[in-house]
Amino acid sequence: MLALRLALGAHPLVLLRRLVVAAASAGVGFLLLCTLMYALSHPGDPAALVRLLWCGLPLAATVYLAVAVARTDPGTRPRPGLAAVGLGPVRLTALAVVSTALSCTLGSMVALLFFLHLRGDLTGLPFDGAAAELLAADLSLPLPATLTLLALVPLLATAAAAVVLRPGSAAPDAEEPDATPAGLPWGVALVAAGLAVETYTSATRANGQPAGVLVGWTLTAIGLWLAGPAVAHLCGRLLQSTRPGATRLLAGRILMHESRRIGRPLGVMCAVASGAVAATAAYGSAPRPWGPMSALGATLVVACTAATLLTSALEAREARSEATTTLQTLGAPATILRQAAALRAGILVTVFVPLTLTVGALAAAPLTR
Repeated sequence: MLALRLALGAHPLVLLRRLVVAAASAGVGFLLLCTLMYALSHPGDPAALVRLLWCGLPLAATVYLAVAVARTDPGTRPRPGLAAVGLGPVRLTALAVVSTALSCTLGSMVALLFFLHLRGDLTGLPFDGAAAELLAADLSLPLPATLTLLALVPLLATAAAAVVLRPGSAAPDAEEPDATPAGLPWGVALVAAGLAVETYTSATRANGQPAGVLVGWTLTAIGLWLAGPAVAHLCGRLLQSTRPGATRLLAGRILMHESRRIGRPLGVMCAVASGAVAATAAYGSAPRPWGPMSALGATLVVACTAATLLTSALEAREARSEATTTLQTLGAPATILRQAAALRAGILVTVFVPLTLTVGALAAAPLTR
């Protein structure tokens, strides 16, 4: 009940984040139900399993977004005096986990209602049964499988939030800022392995078995996720090279300090954008290359990844608010802070955009043969 009261009484921006999580959960739940009905209407079709595997991408993106939103929830952040009324770190973590479960469960319920409405099982609203043929309205909806699929997002998001927000877990930028984040060698190795898998299985794609492409892209995405903090840290070092002034020095130090917080979302965004580049190169010239479900899945992945990156950027801004206030108290002009922010954004774009295009071109090469 306390988690529900905190959720309803939160700041409008916090409520918006939770609604975004609920909307993403609804989209994934609807996608899973559509995949279920396709499998029931096409028994024995191996494409049904491939469709289910591809649903893992928007599912993972939604869970990642839910964890990022839970981590930045101000209502569950430790404050002086809360422990005296019984709201210690364990209770606050439980509140964040329950809030995540509520948002994702709400989305799953909306997905079920929308799915039944488009099938024509629920009447009295516009567009009754508008997608009856696509959603196999002539077949009954199995209740156990439906509940299992709809419970995936709430269960996985709740478990992930509990692990990430557990008391005693290390903060993303708790390490020494001067030390380059670990993960770059493993990230490069996984990116190379993913590209190799896509190259090796490119011939099977023509036979209607794109599972190898999915495995290769997943390895590439994990590699970029691991390498993202180190790349962002190196961007901060680049800003401070060759006799930097006060603005470049400030921008570089902030970027090095926040590299672990924003590097992984940047790596995931790089992976998604490179996948879009590869998919456009491979299928963009074909007539109607993507169906409605593929478009929904791609939209969910892109939207969740962008929302996660924005949430992490806001989290980093809130984390350095005290340092910003101190600088302003010491007389630092606001123009220097704005110029430092522009330099950080510029160096990240300068480094990550070519990286994205390079990975996308390498991934598209075996698919366009």
